[in-house]
Amino acid sequence: MAAAVGLLLLLLPLPVVAGGGGRRVSLQYNPGWNGSSVNVLHVRAVGAADTLHYVWSSIGGPAVLLLATRGSSSALGIDWSRLLSPDPAGAVWIEPPGSVTHAAAVVFTKVFEYSEAGAQEELFYPTYDLSNFTWASINHTLNHTALTAEFSGVPAADPSGSFSNGSLAFRVTAYEAGGRDEALPSLLHTANSSKVEFVLAGVAPRGNGSRFALQVAAVEEPGLAPALRALRSIDDEYTPTVFEVLSLAAQAQNESSARSFLQWKATAYGSRWPRREDRIRCRSQGLRAADWSLLTSSLVRAYFGDGAGSSHGVSAVNISFGGEEGEVYEEKRFLSWSALLGFGPPPQDTFSPLVISIMAVALGTPVLLLLLGGCVLLCARRRRYSEYEPIN
Repeated sequence: MAAAVGLLLLLLPLPVVAGGGGRRVSLQYNPGWNGSSVNVLHVRAVGAADTLHYVWSSIGGPAVLLLATRGSSSALGIDWSRLLSPDPAGAVWIEPPGSVTHAAAVVFTKVFEYSEAGAQEELFYPTYDLSNFTWASINHTLNHTALTAEFSGVPAADPSGSFSNGSLAFRVTAYEAGGRDEALPSLLHTANSSKVEFVLAGVAPRGNGSRFALQVAAVEEPGLAPALRALRSIDDEYTPTVFEVLSLAAQAQNESSARSFLQWKATAYGSRWPRREDRIRCRSQGLRAADWSLLTSSLVRAYFGDGAGSSHGVSAVNISFGGEEGEVYEEKRFLSWSALLGFGPPPQDTFSPLVISIMAVALGTPVLLLLLGGCVLLCARRRRYSEYEPIN
């Protein structure tokens, strides 16, 4: 039995521990400026030989810059007067010059609401443009111990009154080391990644059975091609009933691994404390090329410049939430979707030691029975022949 189980353990894939080394992570709100009317959050993650910068902002719409640099001394620079002007190009940079090894951005642009109008028709309501939202100060949400912060906003104009008792938020979490979130969808993370959680809470739907979709845009450096990939697995140990993981990754044509990524599981949840029964269906509607004009974020224009539209790639994907009739959100009026973003290849789930042990026992038992059966038959045959005297 032990030999059979050991052989199967060698054949089965071993679990990979999310790591990449630990980092010293710090959060800084509006670095170099004392005001709180706008939001810039600088997450600095220092490693042994490099430093990762995540720069979040709600100016002109929620967005994050992902900047990887050499060494452990790189720093963020901001020209606040230029950043808050109509022409923010050049207002954000990294010191020392030339230390950036990779730069990308993720922008959350719009939220769509729609419902079924017929057998194969959808009724769309006026779009929520996130560049027209009013965002509360994140200063009171900063948690330097848990490494979290929350961007919460409402539309500047809300004629339908849908946000009278609700809000839209992006919750940010940074990581110092690899591990896995305890709460569903239990994302596997590394020290080279951070998490963002999109939350709709208390927002009144404008139709019966309304569903929502979040538009996400990505900016990549010249020479990198974005790709939307879906990875399916038979293992739903950490996220019950969810068998698909999607990732929007950017990589060069001559490279096998990604430079940066946005990764999520094909699920959202309708509860602040999600359980399996709170699951909301999540679908991605295909990656498409987008125009630079889609990006209204001042932060993105401040770093890449207005002329980057002709050289940098921009792609967009719509991620929709809800069942066929949107009944889960309408009942609970809460929606939460989590995604991981970071540098390098996205982490991949593998079977845990417990699952591997169960599989080894399940597969090893028939092998053991066959071996024992063969031994019993062989011993019985030898015993039968031994009962006769040899003829001389």
